[in-house]
Amino acid sequence: MSRKICITASDRERLLKLIRKEREFGSAKNKEYLKDLEQELSRAEVLPSTQIPANAITMNSKVLLKDLETGEETVYTLVYPEDADLSEDKLSVLAPVGTAILGYREGDTIDWKVPGGIVRLKVEKLLYQPEAAGDYHL
Repeated sequence: MSRKICITASDRERLLKLIRKEREFGSAKNKEYLKDLEQELSRAEVLPSTQIPANAITMNSKVLLKDLETGEETVYTLVYPEDADLSEDKLSVLAPVGTAILGYREGDTIDWKVPGGIVRLKVEKLLYQPEAAGDYHL
């Protein structure tokens, strides 16, 4: 969790609003995840959407992850909580793995605490990133 990550300014702004809203109105079970997300945001390099590296995971990015313990590969789209739907492989940024992958890049390895212990993931491929595709909306 010590590697420098980068995120867009618009993602950071929207995520900070989400954290404030969840703290005020959300469930107690999200408190630890909110803290983790807030820590990630505080250490991230914040860049304009037009300057974010094309291989960095931003909100609404679609990514191929490999579990380095099991070898299992999974494709997820990183989304805001209201858009999360695991049946469609849409992973909330408030889920432990969602928080973990935000800002990382292709080839990066991530060790992250999840309810079952520590998961070790490798970002195999970034399949879609909104900013690289010219989609700069919130």
